[in-house]
Amino acid sequence: MIPWQQAGVIESPFVHVFDNICIPYAADIMNFIILTAMLSVANSGTYAATRILWSMAKDEMAPTVFGKVNQKGVPMNALAFGALSLLTSVIAAETVYLWLISIAGMAAISGWIAITLSQYLLRKRFLAKGGKLEDLKFRTPLYPLVPLLGLALNLITVSSLAFVPDQRMGLNCGIPFAAACYLYYHLIVKKRENQKTVVRPETAG
Repeated sequence: MIPWQQAGVIESPFVHVFDNICIPYAADIMNFIILTAMLSVANSGTYAATRILWSMAKDEMAPTVFGKVNQKGVPMNALAFGALSLLTSVIAAETVYLWLISIAGMAAISGWIAITLSQYLLRKRFLAKGGKLEDLKFRTPLYPLVPLLGLALNLITVSSLAFVPDQRMGLNCGIPFAAACYLYYHLIVKKRENQKTVVRPETAG
């Protein structure tokens, strides 16, 4: 009903189609539905991101300032940080917002890479340590083909970003961000954990 080259270029394809077939108020209703869905996604995403940041702060894997909550148990500092991230879609859509979206997309694929790799290694190491296959609550069908296939497909997806100019931003932003996270963890979090486990001479005995 609409050429694929025009779909989503200027407006929602649903709105475009309803406008063309002249259904009264259909486009307005569809816009309302889309707007409601977007607000719902923004709300749930903000809540999830806020709680993740709060949880990381409680585990000392993020700055402790994000672990503070108000009297109602809401992590306001983390919420304010998340709200600032949303505002970039308005005040810095072509720069900061684009970087954040690229990092989020890269993180999603990286998550699936970690899941498939973990699924493969978990069962392999479990059996190597004397575990029994029947003791696993979930056994991946066609193991190891399924996790290895999932891992390969996700790695191909990540690699393909380098050959698509419009998607290359995912690598340009995602890789430095991941490196910064690892540096923060190993230079700050691990160092803090090691200091807690070391027994000081004055307290020994």
